This record gives sequence, structure tokens and C-alpha cells, in this order.
Amino acid sequence: MNQIVRFAAALLIAALPIACSGPAAPPAQAPLEGARIGGPFTLIDQNGQPFSERQLAGKYRIMYFGYTFCPDVCPVDVQNLAAGLHVLEGEDAELAAKVVPVFVSIDPARDTPAVLKQFVGNFHPRMIGLTGSPAAITAMAKAYAIYFKEGESQPGGGYLMDHSRVAYLMSPEGKPIALLPHDGTPQAIATELERWVR
Repeated sequence: MNQIVRFAAALLIAALPIACSGPAAPPAQAPLEGARIGGPFTLIDQNGQPFSERQLAGKYRIMYFGYTFCPDVCPVDVQNLAAGLHVLEGEDAELAAKVVPVFVSIDPARDTPAVLKQFVGNFHPRMIGLTGSPAAITAMAKAYAIYFKEGESQPGGGYLMDHSRVAYLMSPEGKPIALLPHDGTPQAIATELERWVR
């Protein structure tokens, strides 16, 4: 019996270096692989020019839906995502160059190209801001499984928007890969990007 115990202990000890040999390899299958998220779109960018998914071909993209008049979560989330990309740029500039952050407005009535240009310019020089007709925004939100709805009027005028709060990492082919931890630390976001961007 003692020999069996000693043999089992030896196996466990032998296995320890393997278990502690650095970060785990990424899973073979992406968390969102096969999900029906994404698709073709044609919107207007922050420069007032037509912009479609074809212009993102070959690039990984971070897709976040929000609105510039959001008083709290949207600017914080976008700041975190941009900071995560900045961290990755510091760690591996070549890898980071393959990623494009995209902010899609769900409030096209107020988010004109000029408003978007100022907004995205505050976060990352390569961030793309997209707006468009209500019909085009609604179609794109549906394709990306994003809920949004105009909320109640606010005292003093204006209104808030209710909306989903997610950040998708999409492949160079426009396929969903994973959700990014937009409310996490910049390092957590950078680590998740490093896990999937090749």
C-alpha cells in the first residue's frame, strides 16, 4: 500500500512543473464562434463619408454600441477599451496595429459625424465613429444582437438611451470571436486581445 501512495505522490510531483509552466494556451474554439452576430452594413463615419464593413476587411475590430450624450457608462467603457488597446500597443505594436476600435451610435438624431469626430478623437486616433439613418442603425443593431430604445425625457430637456452594454471582438472576416471585458482594467482588455489576435 505504501508503494502505491509513494507512486501516486511521485506522479503528482512530476505533474507540477507542467501545471505551472506559464499562461494557458487559448482555447481551441473562440467563445462566440458560430454565433449569429455581425453582418454587412453601410453607415456614415465621423468624416461624413460612407463606411461599410468592407473597409474593415483584414482587421480585427472592437465593436461597441453607445451614444455620445451618455452621461456615464459609454464614455467610461470607450475609455477602458481605448486604454486596453494603448496597453497592447506598448506591449506589441505590430499586434495592436491589426485591431481597429469602432464606436457605433444608437442615437443618430444627435450623433452627427461632427459630434462623433470630437467624441472618438478623445479616446484613440484610430477609433472610427459610425452613425447613419435610424433604419440603418436599427438594422445593424439587430445584426449585432444589440438592444436600444429611447428613454424618458430628462428635466431641462434631452433624453437618455437604454441600450445593451457589450464590446465584441470580431475577426478580420467579420466573425464574432469573444466579448471584451469593457468594464475591466486596461490590462485585462489587452490580455484578452492578445489571447485572440494573431
